[in-house]
Amino acid sequence: MNTLRSNRNKYLFIAVSFLLWFPQFLYVPIFAPYMESLGGKYTFIGIVLSSYGIMQLLCRLPIGIFSDVKKVRKPFIIFGMLASLLSCVIFLLTDSLGWILSARALAGISAATWVAFTVLYPRYFADHEVHRAMGSISFIVVLAQFLGMSFSGSILGEWGWKAPFWIAGSFSFLGVILSLFIFEPSEGIEREPLKVKELVTVIKEPSLMKVALLSILAHSIIFSTMFGFTSNYALHIGFHASELSYIVFAFMIPHAIATLFIGKVLVPLLGEWNALKTAFFFASVFTLLIPFVQSKELFLAVQIFSGFSLGLIFPLLLGLAIEKIVPEKRATAMGAYQAIYAIGIFAGPFFAGIFNSLMGIKAGFYFVGVLGLVATLLIIIWGKDHAKLAVEKSVKKSKAGA
Repeated sequence: MNTLRSNRNKYLFIAVSFLLWFPQFLYVPIFAPYMESLGGKYTFIGIVLSSYGIMQLLCRLPIGIFSDVKKVRKPFIIFGMLASLLSCVIFLLTDSLGWILSARALAGISAATWVAFTVLYPRYFADHEVHRAMGSISFIVVLAQFLGMSFSGSILGEWGWKAPFWIAGSFSFLGVILSLFIFEPSEGIEREPLKVKELVTVIKEPSLMKVALLSILAHSIIFSTMFGFTSNYALHIGFHASELSYIVFAFMIPHAIATLFIGKVLVPLLGEWNALKTAFFFASVFTLLIPFVQSKELFLAVQIFSGFSLGLIFPLLLGLAIEKIVPEKRATAMGAYQAIYAIGIFAGPFFAGIFNSLMGIKAGFYFVGVLGLVATLLIIIWGKDHAKLAVEKSVKKSKAGA
C-alpha cells in the first residue's frame, strides 16, 4: 500500500512538473514573430525574451532561501503554477506590448520556482537514487519542451496567434488544480532560520560554483542554438518555415532520451566527471560543425547528435549541484545554482547575436562551440582534483580500518 501511495505521489508530481513547462514552451517558437506582428521592434523583442532569464536570475535564489526558512516546498510550487496561469491570461487579454513584457516576466518568475520542484522530488527517493530522480524530472522538462515546441506551429496555422495562449492557459489551470494535491512530508525540514553566514557558506561551496559555471556555459549553448539561432541558420541553408518542426524532432527526441540514459548507463560506466567531459566535448564538436553544413539531411543528423549530447549534460549538472550539500540547505544551493545558470539563458544569445550581427550568422555557433571546449577543459582540470580527493579519502578509510 505504501509503495502504491509512493508511486502515486511521484506520478502526480511528474504531471505537475510537466504542466509547469509545457505551457511556457507551447508559444516559444511563435513568440518573437507574434510580437513583431504587433509592431514590436527587434530591440524590444530582445528585451522581452531576455526578461525570462533575468527574472530567474533575480528570483531563484530568494525562493530557494525562503523555502528553506519556511521548511516547505509545496506553497512555492503552487505559486509557480499560479504565476504561469496569470502569464497566459495576460497574453490572452491584451495585445499591448508593455503587458506582453509583464506576462513574459511572470513566466520567468514561474520558472524560478523550479528550485522548489527539484528539491522536493528527490525526497521521494533514497539518497543513492538522486541521479535517477534528477534524470526522470529532467526528462519531463525536455518532454514538455519538445511537445510544446512541436505543436505551436500547427496550432498557429489552424486557429491563429491567440490559440497557443488559450491552450497554454488551459494546461496551466489544470496544473494549479493538481498542484494542490502534491504530497510533502508533514514534518518538514528541521533547521534554524537561514543566516547570511550560512548563505555565504552555501554559495562559496567550491563544487556548487564549479557546476554553476559549467551550467552557464551549457545554457549559453542551448539558448544560442536550438532556442536561439538554429532556425535562422536552417532557413539560410534552404529549409522552409513549415520544415522547422523536423529540426525540433531531430534535436528534442534524442535530447529527451539522453536524460534517461545518463543515470542508468553513462554515469555507472564512466563516472560523473568523465561522463560530463564526454558530453560537453561532443556538444561542442557538433555545435562547431553547424556552420559547415549546407544540406538538410546532414543538418538534421548534426541536430540529432547535438541534442543527445546536450541532453546528457543537464541532469548530470543538476545532480552534481546538490550532491555535496546537506539536505536542509539544498533548496538554497539549488536556488543559487539555478539563479547563476540563468546568466547563460540571456547572456549566451545576447553575445551570440552581437557576433552574428558583426560577422554573419555562422559566428554565433563558433562562439558557443568554443564555450563548450572551455567547459571541457575546465572539467579535465577539475576532474583531476576530484580524483585526487577520492584517492585521499580511500587511503584515510583504509588506515582507519587498519
